[in-house]
Amino acid sequence: MTMTRHPKQIIDEGIMSIGQWVAVLVTMGLNSLDGFDVLSISFASPSIAKDWGIDKATLGWVLSMELLGMAIGSVLLGGVADKVGRRATILGCLVAMTAGMFGASHANGVTDLLAWRLLTGLGIGGTLASINAAAAEVSNLKHRNFAMALMVIGYPVGGVIGGLIVQKLLAGGSWRDIFLFGTFATAAFIPIVAFFVPESVAFLDRRRPRGALEKINRILERFGHGQVATLQAPPSDAPRPSVTDILKPGLLVATLLVTFAYFAHVTSFYFVLKWVPKIVVDMGFPPKAAAGVLTWANVGGATGGAVFGLLAARVGLKRLTIAVLLCGFVMVTVFGRAPADLTMLAMIVAIAGMFTNSAICGLYMLFAEVFPTHVRATGTGFAIGVGRGGAALAPVLAGYLFQAGLTVPTVAMAMALGSLLSAGALTILKVRAAD
Repeated sequence: MTMTRHPKQIIDEGIMSIGQWVAVLVTMGLNSLDGFDVLSISFASPSIAKDWGIDKATLGWVLSMELLGMAIGSVLLGGVADKVGRRATILGCLVAMTAGMFGASHANGVTDLLAWRLLTGLGIGGTLASINAAAAEVSNLKHRNFAMALMVIGYPVGGVIGGLIVQKLLAGGSWRDIFLFGTFATAAFIPIVAFFVPESVAFLDRRRPRGALEKINRILERFGHGQVATLQAPPSDAPRPSVTDILKPGLLVATLLVTFAYFAHVTSFYFVLKWVPKIVVDMGFPPKAAAGVLTWANVGGATGGAVFGLLAARVGLKRLTIAVLLCGFVMVTVFGRAPADLTMLAMIVAIAGMFTNSAICGLYMLFAEVFPTHVRATGTGFAIGVGRGGAALAPVLAGYLFQAGLTVPTVAMAMALGSLLSAGALTILKVRAAD
C-alpha cells in the first residue's frame, strides 16, 4: 500500500514495530560498548600506575586521552554523519574503536597507550553523535523519549557488565586483558549494526541519494509501515540547509547553552567515573574491590536513566533535567566525604551515578529536541565534542588538584560545581521542538 504522507511523518505517527525497537536496542548496545571502552582505562589505571610507576598527574593524562579523542571525533564525525549517513559513520567508527582497543592491549609505554586511546576516542565520539540521531529518527514521537533513554542507559549498562567481567579478568590476568576483551566485543558489533540498523528515513529523505525512494520504501516495509509513492519536493524558496546552521541566529543561543551545560556537567560526571577506582585503592582496598565500587556507579546510572525516561514526558524534560543536575551536585560532594567503608562507598556512588547519568540522559534528549534533522548529528556532535573537553579536563584537573595536596573532600566539591553550573545554563534555555 502506497501513501502520500511524508516518510518522516509515517515514522513519527506510526506504531513502533519490533524492527524499530531492535534498532533502538542496538544503539543501546553501542552505547554500552562505549561505556565499557571509556571505563576500561579507569578499571585498568591502578594496575597501569603500579606497573609503569607513573605519578597522578601523568595518570590524569592517561585517563583523559580517549576523552580528547571523543571530543575531536564528535565534532568532526557528527558532520560526517549528517552528510554520508548515520549507519555508515557508525560502522567506520567501530573499525577505529576495534583497532584502538587492540593497540592499547599491546602498548609498551605511556606514549603508545596515549596514541591508541586517542584513536579509540575518535571512534567513540563519532559513534555517540551518530547513535543519538539514529535512535531519535528511528523512533515515533510517542516513544521517542523512552527510546532515547534506553540508548543513553546503555552507557552505565556497559559499565555494569564490564565491571563484572573486569573483576574476573583482574583476578586471574592483567590490565591488558581488559583491552583485549574490549577488542573482541567491539568487533562483534560490526555485523550486528550492518544487519539490524538501516539508514535513517529522515536522513535519506533530506539528502536524496540515488535510489532514495526505493531505499526509504524498503525500510518502511521492513518496519511494517506503508510505502510512499513519491518524495515531496522541498519548497522552491526554502533556504538550503547547512551543517553550519547550528551557529546561525536561529540556533546559536540554544547550541551554546546546551553545549555549555553538557561541558559543565561532564566535568562532574567523569570525575566520578575516572577517579573512583584510584580513590578507593588509595583508601587501602585492592583494585578488584575498587572496580566493584565503580560498578555500583553504573548500576545507579542505569536505574536512574530508565526512571528518567519514563518520567520525562510527564514531568517535563527541562525541569526534570535541572532537578537531577542539582541532586548530582549534592551527591558528588557527599562522595568526597564518604568513609573508608566499601558498603557505604558503593551506596553513595550508586546514588551519585543515578543522578549524574539521569542528567546525561536529559541532555541527550534535549539535543534531539533542540537540533532539527539536517543538523541533528552535527549539533549533537558539536555539543558532545566541545562538552567532552570538560570530560577530558576532569581527570587532568582532579589529578593536578590532588598533586597540589588538596584533600578528597575539597577536590570532590570543586568538581561537583560543574553540575550546578549546568543547571544554571538550562534555566535560561528555551526549548522548541525540532523537526
